[in-house]
Amino acid sequence: MNINFDMDGTIANLYGVEGWLNDLNNKSERPYREATPLVNMSSLARVLNRLQRNGNTITVISWLAKNSNPDFDERVTTAKLEWLKKHLPSVKWNKISIVAYGTPKSTCGNGILFDDEERNRNEWNGTAYNVDNIIEILKKIK
Repeated sequence: MNINFDMDGTIANLYGVEGWLNDLNNKSERPYREATPLVNMSSLARVLNRLQRNGNTITVISWLAKNSNPDFDERVTTAKLEWLKKHLPSVKWNKISIVAYGTPKSTCGNGILFDDEERNRNEWNGTAYNVDNIIEILKKIK
């Protein structure tokens, strides 16, 4: 089973960073670096590592900022990768796709998707969940 995660608003509290929208509009990646976790990272890491040991693949599919440019895309990508290493250091992701804003996530993966954005869940080819009860849902997967 492929298990895919969005980052912003799903596992990373980007929208809780004060001034996040102003920063993004001014091409600052600060909110991606300062976002706090939205789930218990120790619990998430344990369940993800168990799922991988059982043969599941664990991936990230995350958008870059809206109205971006190549330099900002590179800085945002670096910030997101560093965030994952900082908050989930024991998770060895099978794949991390950081793609242009608005890219249909169904073109990047299949299986299960956890995403806070309804349009991503609706267009997904598979089972898609919102951000409620991520760890509890994952614990039910073999």
